[in-house]
Amino acid sequence: MTRGILIRFIALSFVLSLSACREHEPVPVADLSGTQLMLRETGLPGQSYERNFVFMTTTGDSLLLVPWLLETTPGSNAISREARGWIRRSGAWEPFLAERWETPPTSHPARILPHGTFRIVAGESDIIDGIIYAEGPRNLELALGRPVAQWGGPREERFQLLEASLYLGDQRVSGMVLDMARINSADTPPRGDWAFLTSGDSLQVVLQGDMEHDIDIPPNYRGWVRLDSEELQWPSLRIDWTLTSAYQPARQNVPISWSLSSPIESVDGTLAVLAAEIVTGAGAGPVLPVQALFEVAGTISIDGLSFPVRGLFRHRRR
Repeated sequence: MTRGILIRFIALSFVLSLSACREHEPVPVADLSGTQLMLRETGLPGQSYERNFVFMTTTGDSLLLVPWLLETTPGSNAISREARGWIRRSGAWEPFLAERWETPPTSHPARILPHGTFRIVAGESDIIDGIIYAEGPRNLELALGRPVAQWGGPREERFQLLEASLYLGDQRVSGMVLDMARINSADTPPRGDWAFLTSGDSLQVVLQGDMEHDIDIPPNYRGWVRLDSEELQWPSLRIDWTLTSAYQPARQNVPISWSLSSPIESVDGTLAVLAAEIVTGAGAGPVLPVQALFEVAGTISIDGLSFPVRGLFRHRRR
């Protein structure tokens, strides 16, 4: 852990310990910076707030992926919170973080709060500087660095690419982080699947569906791209499931390969699953909710230039 982050973490822990006796209002540790709509929302039932951090780096043919997925769901009497984390390395998905808890209602439900093994480091104006998983001798720290690109979507979603370092014990690894924030409301369809793809240092791509993917009618997708020093936006993409696999625990088919095209942009590509981590949700059945993390690889062509890409594709059907 760097000295600056360690000092802020100690100070933050002190503030939290002083506030632990307040039962009715949790300490607003870190906010969704720049997302003003989220600050105005009061947390009505049916809404949910997503905040995801995905660290990724490549060394030769090896890819290291560490997604931290946070979700907050306000209810009438309490706020349900969830923090989950995985590390994808050496050919396997390893879950390391799974925290679920409730807090009393608050006027700022989207703010991220620490709990149990999940801790955060907040800097000036409650901007998140780092995320920490700590359980006994096991620890993993994500330290966020300089922003290199940021975009906004049509429904107040926010995406930011940052330089970052991941500390695995005493080992430090440099890479890139996608920081994304989204709102789901009761009166609009849930947000769709998303992906974070890279091709070395030259290309980073963020993809998002406007709504959850229907097998018969795929939704519109959008793309945000950093190509060398140039930033591109693709407002209209078609991403089709070209191959699916039956996932029996949820009685659903899940995609395992995709094709990408656009009616207005000179872009196309293909993606295929290399490894999957699938979580079955609770429900009345017989079809159950499913969430999947896919490590994917493929190619994307932009204006005739082809790039090999790898990364994370997040699939969800409620």
